[in-house]
Amino acid sequence: MRTGERNSLARRLALVLRHAPEKFELEMDINGWVDVKDIIRQFKKQGGKRFHWLRPHHFKAICETDPKGRYEIRGNTIRATYGHTVEIELDLPTDNIPDSLYYPCNPEETENLMEVGISPSGRAHVHLSASIKNAAEAGHVHYPLPTILEVDTAQMNAAGETIWHAGITVYLVESVPSQYISVIDNDDPEYVVARARWEEEE
Repeated sequence: MRTGERNSLARRLALVLRHAPEKFELEMDINGWVDVKDIIRQFKKQGGKRFHWLRPHHFKAICETDPKGRYEIRGNTIRATYGHTVEIELDLPTDNIPDSLYYPCNPEETENLMEVGISPSGRAHVHLSASIKNAAEAGHVHYPLPTILEVDTAQMNAAGETIWHAGITVYLVESVPSQYISVIDNDDPEYVVARARWEEEE
């Protein structure tokens, strides 16, 4: 599978498994699973010769090589592990959750989030990162210098809030009440290292 083919397939896969399976006339079960053979049939039907080469092992390759663990295959079905805008019931693991997770935000929104908490914006769940570095990278896609919020997930767990482990470094919650949020200082060593890397790339 060439890079261009892989990227084209990955974009369509994200649309099907995270946002709009109905656009490809595909059935998604309550936990987000879609039959691989059905996806292949619909991609070939709608994409013409563009996907004439597509086989089930190509989906397996995408799952196994994705650095963020965005997709999961089980038997003949595949699903996205996070990033959904469609409503699904998560059956992801909820054990071995780190005591702290991190959330990047627009610096202008920090004060408001500290008051009202974090809610999903355009997605079904709030996405938290496993480390300051991961959160910084996710935030830098949207903001030149994101503010990094620390979430006390140990206290959230103790209070009965559910936290799901989705991708390799991604965790999901329905929302984060304000009492569990604090701000990471911009001089935090892990954040300084992440910013230094951005400066090298510019």
